[in-house]
Amino acid sequence: MSDTIYAPATAAGRAAVAVVRISGPRTREALDLLAGGVPPARRATLRALTDAMGEPIDEALILFFQGPASYTGEDMAELQVHGGTAVMAAMIEALGEMGLRLAEPGEFTRRAFERGKLDLAQAEAVADLVDAETEAQRRQAIEQLGGRLSDAQARWGEALTEALAMLEAAVDFPDEEVPHDVAARARPVLEALVAELETAAADAERGERIREGYRIALIGAPNAGKSTLLNALARREAAIVTATPGTTRDIIEVPMVLAGYKAVVADTAGLRETGDEIEAEGVRRARAWAAGADLRLWLVDGSSGEIPTLPMELRPDDLCLITKRDLPGGGAGGWAAGQARRLGLGSAEITAKGPGDLDWLQSTLEERVIDALAGAEPPAATRIRHQELLTEAADRLRHALLQDEHLELAAEDVRLAARALHRITGRIDPEQVLGRIFSTFCIGK
Repeated sequence: MSDTIYAPATAAGRAAVAVVRISGPRTREALDLLAGGVPPARRATLRALTDAMGEPIDEALILFFQGPASYTGEDMAELQVHGGTAVMAAMIEALGEMGLRLAEPGEFTRRAFERGKLDLAQAEAVADLVDAETEAQRRQAIEQLGGRLSDAQARWGEALTEALAMLEAAVDFPDEEVPHDVAARARPVLEALVAELETAAADAERGERIREGYRIALIGAPNAGKSTLLNALARREAAIVTATPGTTRDIIEVPMVLAGYKAVVADTAGLRETGDEIEAEGVRRARAWAAGADLRLWLVDGSSGEIPTLPMELRPDDLCLITKRDLPGGGAGGWAAGQARRLGLGSAEITAKGPGDLDWLQSTLEERVIDALAGAEPPAATRIRHQELLTEAADRLRHALLQDEHLELAAEDVRLAARALHRITGRIDPEQVLGRIFSTFCIGK
């Protein structure tokens, strides 16, 4: 890349300080024009900034980073200006008039990747760190930015190289003075790798859920108290609550933090047969969301005498909450408790009006989240992309282990496994994949 890019690195809006970043071969020229010179590298310097006509823009702290010892690996500068809207507008206009180009989303980090400052897994961690909303997400992103997955990939790659050398020795030098069992020596290495890769791929699901949030679905018949409970958990009026059945017709998702982890609690349409086309679509969406959730809370109106439909989406260890226990009981509550025992569900009678009940439910949900997402350490793999590549590599190695009579085919499977692992860190990756990954970044990063 021969052009020089710039972008605000802080969010838009009024603030005490805003940061503008510049990177590329014309960085020094831009500082000469703006600040009358280039300050010493890595030393904050106070300078008056002017535009091309000599009109003052602001007084700012300037930091210059000489490539390759910079974030992007090329000459780079950060201008810490006052965070007023007019100041930022004048800065952006001045840089544009110099012929510099406004950076695309993620372009600074992409340049860092392409110059070897970060690998692709670490670059993804930068985006995760910027987006982190919870302590668990922050810890996970920091671990990956520090090279946790990259180090594991390097270790797996070394083991594959060792195994491939053994197989190729047996294929290319069958009549030479190499041990007769050289190919057999590759088997324990490959078997151990398959086990490691399968474990890492399974753990990637935990990493993805830490990033995206533990999903909790509130399901049940109309007027079972789902919207009321959602509002109580969210501590705000997130959903409309009325006595009219079928009020909720779409998914209402509320993000919250449970035990330091992100969770998404969803209020869904009441499950019932209906001739209303819109409500029927809401029921379909409710069932789909519930089927993909990590935990389903089946709410049953304990004061009702009408037996509700048993949701087909229920799984063992889901929870049955018999609501409105502050009202006289009907037949639905006892029936639901019996169904819960039969299906292996936990069950409890609650009321959204009782703070003790809500405290119990909050603690129960936190325990579920911890059981699902906590571990001795953050997972190495944190995205579906990582999981797919780890699974592909493990599949290739399993196939290689079946090729006892065709060592050349086994060696090719090992090469393909190595290729899949290299794609995790971006050593081998198609251009369109890079574009998709970096397009999710914010401007200025």
